Amino acid sequence: MALRSKRSQAPKPIFRSKHADDYSGVYCEECGSGESPGELLLCDKCDKGFHLFCLRPILVSVPKGSWFCPSCSKQKMPKSFPLVQTKIIDFFRIKRSTESTQKLSQGKQKILGCGFKKRKRSGSLVMSKKRRKLLPFNPSEDPERRLEQMRSLATALTASGTEFSNELTYRPSMALRSANQPALEKGGMQVLTKEDVETLNLCKRMINRGEWPPLMVVFDPEEGFTVEADRFIRDLTIITEYVGDVDYLKNRENDDGDSMMTLLHAANPSQSLVICPDKRGNVARFINGINNHTQEGKKKQNLKCVRYDVNGECRVLLIANRDISKGERLYYDYNGYEHEYPTEHFV
Repeated sequence: MALRSKRSQAPKPIFRSKHADDYSGVYCEECGSGESPGELLLCDKCDKGFHLFCLRPILVSVPKGSWFCPSCSKQKMPKSFPLVQTKIIDFFRIKRSTESTQKLSQGKQKILGCGFKKRKRSGSLVMSKKRRKLLPFNPSEDPERRLEQMRSLATALTASGTEFSNELTYRPSMALRSANQPALEKGGMQVLTKEDVETLNLCKRMINRGEWPPLMVVFDPEEGFTVEADRFIRDLTIITEYVGDVDYLKNRENDDGDSMMTLLHAANPSQSLVICPDKRGNVARFINGINNHTQEGKKKQNLKCVRYDVNGECRVLLIANRDISKGERLYYDYNGYEHEYPTEHFV
């Protein structure tokens, strides 16, 4: 499991071990403390105790079913996906066309060609920045490097048992597409401009054609799977859309999924929606959260999570909130304006 939080409007989770009655004399093998017994988890094989927040990567909730400590599970580095072009292209269902690629390039030049020179600055720097247009990501020029980037994501998705998807999906017994109504958002939802919708659609088409975002998914023993910038990324660049199965929050309040994301925060709680990328998802599933309780944690935040009304449908975008250097890991604040999830043990 990677270090990711459950982003939802559910009440703060209460950590309870399946061995709640066996705490007497139990100490955490990592920190040696018996404090915070409600966050102690016992291994189903050796019965040793571990705080959820002392594990690496941290567990954000008690896993369903049996759980084994690092020593008993003998966790190893995930097996890399084969670096074979046909396998990677089939995995991501990429379809190439010279004519389509040329049109794609022309469309990107049209969007980027507008630039910012004609814009008149007015008011504060913050106000000026808010009015700037979103930018499409800039793929790596080297096709072999793009294959490496795709392989890194395929490795992470395969290891987590997740099918690749770059769209919101609506499954039987979950929320219907008709339930995704931005008008239900508590306090209203900002509408993505026509120009920015074109940029988002361009990003989608580039991915479908193999023009991959410059991102590398790596495995870190401390954080689990995490994402790094594989080239310089400019401020306000669209990194990715947060996708997965759409469900009602009321169906997921007791779910231990570690990557749920708020999609619709409705005035009526029964209408609130979340994105669940545990079965289907993309690179957003592996972008990690930061400790928003400290200045050091906040300094690491280089992305912002924004929910938009896109042509009458709620969508979630991860966008660069400053220039990002090559090799820099991507982090954002899962709590956003809600401040409802305890992130004090995050990176």
